[in-house]
Parts: sequence; structure tokens; C-alpha cells
Amino acid sequence: MALSGVGSLVSRVGASASTMLTRQLHASSGSKKIVGVFYKANEYASMNPDFVGCAEKALGIREWLESQGHQYIVTDDKEGPDCELEKHIPDLHVLISTPFHPAYVTAERIKKAKNLQLLLTAGIGSDHIDLKAAAAAGLTVAEVTGSNVVSVAEDELMRILILVRNFLPGYHQVIKGDWNVAAIAHRAYDLEGKTVGTVGAGRIGKLLLQRLKPFNCNLLYHDRLKMDHELENQLGAKFEEDVDAMLPKCDIIVINTPLTEKTKGMFNKERIAKLKKGVLIVNNARGAIMDAQAVADACASGHIAGYSGDVWFPQPAPKDHPWRSMPNHAMTPHVSGTTIDGQLRYAAGVKDMLERYFKGEDFPEQNYIVKEGKLASQYV
Repeated sequence: MALSGVGSLVSRVGASASTMLTRQLHASSGSKKIVGVFYKANEYASMNPDFVGCAEKALGIREWLESQGHQYIVTDDKEGPDCELEKHIPDLHVLISTPFHPAYVTAERIKKAKNLQLLLTAGIGSDHIDLKAAAAAGLTVAEVTGSNVVSVAEDELMRILILVRNFLPGYHQVIKGDWNVAAIAHRAYDLEGKTVGTVGAGRIGKLLLQRLKPFNCNLLYHDRLKMDHELENQLGAKFEEDVDAMLPKCDIIVINTPLTEKTKGMFNKERIAKLKKGVLIVNNARGAIMDAQAVADACASGHIAGYSGDVWFPQPAPKDHPWRSMPNHAMTPHVSGTTIDGQLRYAAGVKDMLERYFKGEDFPEQNYIVKEGKLASQYV
């Protein structure tokens, strides 16, 4: 009985290893079924020829893929057991999605996807995928690293200024036909001299610090890696090893860290309570890093004086999401990284990786999120 059990275990392990090997070795052979999940643009699709990130334009790669004999299915319907995406899970080889309209690739979906070899993110951030399940199944997960870092960093700077200058109440006054300077000015400040801290200083965080330096702020950063001294001097930023020591010093906090098991729910009620009263928060990273109700409650009490970002959980955000109705927010749909310039970059990056995949060639190393069963360091 014991020997039978051991043999069964070895068989299962061997089968798992075989599956992983097969998915990697046969990545380049034959015609492939590729499914893309993108947001629908409707009447806006025809307004800009470079608007390639929508479902209608499908990254501009349909003609190229079909000319090579591949099948390309594109949809925006991604949720629930009867959605269009679900119909194609059992026999697709490649799934392309975006952070702006993410196809949530659960362990259950991976288990159903017997032919799946490659998961591509058109953009940056692959947390919509169960990365551990993808690694265990021998899948490759990759994204277009760097494709929209400028887009997001610029958007973060805009949101900081919108909150600091109390811009939105003035805008709404104009729309309503009102005129009340005091209602805006009583909480409008200069950015100069404020302490701004970024939680995470990767590509986007560094670009934000670079753009903030001319405003003469006191710049702090927390990251798992300390920058070299020369770069710190160039950016005018000081490293804070302990995030909980940094956060209470900040007038403005910007979230620039990936969503991982460690950062999920990082800003909960207890941590928010330790922040400076009247703090401003910008989050273009991932909505699930925040405890949504704790943020809404802190905005209502005034402990958070303003919250802005474009990331929610889930996405699209439900109509009753607490951030829609909380006071002093400047939220938008997830749009910061999908500028037209960003779309052109991540569409080109996806095409490049597909070309390499068909030829059996490696991707640029920085694009890998899961490779040969191992997760990229930022997700470990």
C-alpha cells in the first residue's frame, strides 16, 4: 500500500514536470489560438487611428496574426461562467490582457486551460493572474516592462497637484454656475516645501521623484532596494528603510509598489490611523493595496484630506464601490497607463514577444514575470 502511494506520488510529480516541459518546449510549433481581452471603445474607436488598446483595434495585430495562420479572438466579456472568455479557456494557447480591463486568470481557469502556454500583459502589472498557479503549471507570464512608466508617472504628478491645490471643487463650481473662492482656497496649498514619500521606487517611482525635484519638495522613498548614492543625489531623495517610520512624516504619500501577498491590504485602518492628519494619498499602483472601506472612512473623517488614483478592486469598479461617493476624492477609471503613446508602446511590445514566441526565442529578460516555474523578484 505504501509503495503504491509512493509510486502514485512520483507519477504525479513526473506528470507535472512533464506538463511544464511540454508547455515550454512546444511554444513555437503550429497554428495558435490567441485570445485578447481589452476594453470596448464603441464610438471612440474610430476617433484616433492610434487608439490601438481597445477591443476594436485589438493592438493592431489582427491582420499580422491571421496572415501567419493564427486564430485571434478578441472580447471585452471576461466575467462569470457564461462570458465569452470562458468559452475559449479550454483550447486557447495565448491569453493577452491589460491592467485597464483585466482578465482575472485564476487557478481554476489555469486548470481548465489545457493548451495554455503564454500569458501576456499589454502594459505593466500582472497581478490579475494567479502567478503561483501559473508557475506550477509551467506557464510563461510576461509584460511589456517600461511601456507606460512615463504615462503613469506624469499622471501621478498631475494628481498630486490636483489634490494639493484643491482643484476639483473649483472645477465643479464652474460647471454648476457657482463662484465661491473661499470654498476652494481654505484648503489649497503650494507643493513646494511639502514632504512627499513614495512607497516603491522602481521605474515609475524614480520617474516621479525626478519630476518632483524642481518643485523643491522634501522627497522620501521606501523600497526593497536602496538606490546608489549618486542617483539619490540626482533625484534629491532620501531612503527610508522602515516604511512605518516614513509614512507619518509625509504630507503626501504616493503608492508605487506592486500588488503582492505582502502589500495586499497594506493600508488598513491601523496603518492609516498612524498617518499625518490631513495627508494626501495618490495610488496608481493597485486598488487592493488599500483597504477600500478604511480609505473611505478616513476621507469622511478628514484624516485623509484627499485621495486620488485610477486603480480599483475589482475592475471595472462596481457602482456601489465606496470610493465613488467618499468626500475629497479625485478618482478616475484605470486610465493613467493607457495614453495613446503608452498604447503604441505596449502594442509594439506584445507583437515583439509574440514574434519571439512563434520562433521559440527568449523575451527580453526584464519582461518575464513567470519563467520556468520561478516568479520575478518583485512578486516574491
